[in-house]
Amino acid sequence: MITAYVSDMPVGVGNETESEIPLTFDLKQNYPNPFNPSTIISYQIPQSEMVTLEVYNALGQKVRTLVNENHEAGSYEIVWDAKNSSGNSLSSGVYLYRITAGNFIRTMKMILLR
Repeated sequence: MITAYVSDMPVGVGNETESEIPLTFDLKQNYPNPFNPSTIISYQIPQSEMVTLEVYNALGQKVRTLVNENHEAGSYEIVWDAKNSSGNSLSSGVYLYRITAGNFIRTMKMILLR
């Protein structure tokens, strides 16, 4: 019997202290979820790309842009404090976060409980 495991992280023999470059684009589920007062959003990109990470309310209105810059290949985390672009705290509810990096677009759902 042969057992194989598939991972999106490269494996091999070499310098273990080198940072590993992801092979695929990915947007992770925020943590914690539900959250109050802040949450962590993680994502990875396999190549240098312009990255935009935005938060929308349940009506589809953009409430905050968290990232809007060029990133090198790698894994990233950002903390969102549940505030809008004006710095005002948002109310409890469902929010969507969307990443755009090159041709990669993904949207995830999160819940803010006050």
